[in-house]
Amino acid sequence: MAKKKVGDILSVLSLLPVIISVIFFYLKRGPDFDIYFGITLFSILAIIGIIFAVVSLVWSKKRIFGWIGLFANILLLVYAFLLQLAMGIGEP
Repeated sequence: MAKKKVGDILSVLSLLPVIISVIFFYLKRGPDFDIYFGITLFSILAIIGIIFAVVSLVWSKKRIFGWIGLFANILLLVYAFLLQLAMGIGEP
């Protein structure tokens, strides 16, 4: 498969971790949810999405999905960091 085709596929796949995280967030919220599992899942998905976005930016000619994926995954990683920070402040 050509690098351009792989780059196009990875640019669309870089958006998938953000979509999965949003769906997971709305399905598993509530008082009985383990927040640390959610933070870990958001972080892992964001890092995978960032890797896909960077590789797609290098290999693809259509860069708009790569930039959108990179921006969305960085926002997801910042959200996970702020959640971790809030849990650290909230515990005695």
